[in-house]
Amino acid sequence: MALDDGHVTAVPGLSRTAQLKALGNGVVWPQAVAALRILLSRAEPDAWGRAAA
Repeated sequence: MALDDGHVTAVPGLSRTAQLKALGNGVVWPQAVAALRILLSRAEPDAWGRAAA
């Protein structure tokens, strides 16, 4: 998920179930960036007040 090692697993007292739940509710930011770029490239030029990228 592009997180540093131990970002979730090194949290004291956080059970394996809680770790999986926390990661399962997260966004994989590189994938989100790619999706936004695709959407913005398809946007109508007038929608953002500038030409599509």
